[in-house]
Amino acid sequence: MTDPEFQKEVLFDYCAPGTKFTEEMVDISENVSLRAVKFTPPEKSQFPTVLFIPGWISLMKGWQQVLKEMTKDFNIIYVETREKITSRVKNTKDFSVEAIADDLVKLVEIFNLKEKEYLMFGSSLGGTAILESYKNLTNKPLCFALLGPNAVYRMPQWGKILVRVFWVRLYPGFKHFVKWYLKNFRLDIEHDYKQYEKYANALDTADPKKLKPGALALAQYEVWDILKDIDLPVLIVGATKDLLHEPENLIKMDKMLPNSTWLDMETNTLAHGPELVVEIRKYLTNLK
Repeated sequence: MTDPEFQKEVLFDYCAPGTKFTEEMVDISENVSLRAVKFTPPEKSQFPTVLFIPGWISLMKGWQQVLKEMTKDFNIIYVETREKITSRVKNTKDFSVEAIADDLVKLVEIFNLKEKEYLMFGSSLGGTAILESYKNLTNKPLCFALLGPNAVYRMPQWGKILVRVFWVRLYPGFKHFVKWYLKNFRLDIEHDYKQYEKYANALDTADPKKLKPGALALAQYEVWDILKDIDLPVLIVGATKDLLHEPENLIKMDKMLPNSTWLDMETNTLAHGPELVVEIRKYLTNLK
């Protein structure tokens, strides 16, 4: 299955004028291949290359405004992780944070990213996997920039039971229940209805064969124990009105990381706009 957002003619709508891009499937192992899109800005970049890791089952469409702004002056390697509809997987049902983190370590090697000459940007699960990857990275990045990384993945006990017995062929109906649950219990739709629309679109195109084992694996994960050992600069971007990503946990993560900077962008939609890139540029300038 292929995400239609990656059609060549559509990619022009995801980058600044004059940007060059290439698209490829990257073999992580004999069982896993990931879709990657490289963006090269019109002029030579003064900033480090960005290894861009979007969140769980998220679509490129949700990053359109960020990419349009970021491709003005960043070289970007945008990678869809193994739980996405675009990945090719066989003989594995491992969609855990640890497995995705191992994929990131291999991506750094495959793309020959040099020590402190790149940064890792990730959202939600992408951000968590970046934190998890730190201990195994041979060439460390200049910094991490993380939007709403999940510290834990909360799933009520009844939800775990439901996912375990769930038959993937029933997904077209099941996803409507998930949307209802998010809309009524996990998201602040009064302040940010666009966040709900974005997640609803992602659920519509998700691969249920990957979604089920992934959800069960994530429900077992917590990030707390690894934070104290991550000693490179980290920008933690939160949104206090984004209840799903638990702002209180992000603030706790910021305090536990040895070299962290906290930024509140209030809503998930604002944090997925060009304003985020402006803040990342400021952060990088202050690091120099």
